[in-house]
Amino acid sequence: MNIKENDVEKMLGKRKYKPDVILPQDEVGIINGLAWTAVGGEIMQMEVSVMDGTGKIELTGSLGDVMKESARTAVSFVRANAEKFGINPSFYKDKDIHIHATEAAVPKDGPSAGVTMVTALVSALTDRKIKRDVAMTGEVTLRGRVTAIGGLREKAMAAYRGGVNTVYIPKENVPDLDDIDPIVLQNVKFVPVTNAAQIIDCVLEKVATDKKTETVYYSEVKRGSNRVSN
Repeated sequence: MNIKENDVEKMLGKRKYKPDVILPQDEVGIINGLAWTAVGGEIMQMEVSVMDGTGKIELTGSLGDVMKESARTAVSFVRANAEKFGINPSFYKDKDIHIHATEAAVPKDGPSAGVTMVTALVSALTDRKIKRDVAMTGEVTLRGRVTAIGGLREKAMAAYRGGVNTVYIPKENVPDLDDIDPIVLQNVKFVPVTNAAQIIDCVLEKVATDKKTETVYYSEVKRGSNRVSN
């Protein structure tokens, strides 16, 4: 029997599981994180919303203690470098911040979403959109250092399946690229970083200084034949 693509649904029924995919357009405060699970990697989008308030931090999405600590560390790093990122240094006094991880019914823990939270925070506080086709993983310290994570092979496959073009990873994890499927390395660019600040201008839109035109420019990450960049 010759089975065609259109015959699959008739034989097996309606699709029960939807694959993780990137957003249809760039958004402010929404970013693709990468998570490891017992059944493989998946894209976990992180959302940050900023509103007028009194400095409260709300963390939702079934986050474990370690992940909550990562969120607070990310806020402290952004606060310490607010002027560098073009953020009002008093945001911690007159703004409330809500950090949410999607698929709230699924418990989540671990420190590897640190860079994701930092980037989403800067995006939300500066109202700059994040490129929809990038993802990242890495633990962040109070000084912004990006340290090693686990499960890179599974996370990389999730990024590839979801349509991600560029993944930022800790430089310490570069040796783990040897374990990644060749098809993933051919289609996804991996950019090693040592500090979270290295990611910001690469993935967030840039507003032109010429206020007459108010044109928005995007910083570009060059794509080369070698899928690893320093």
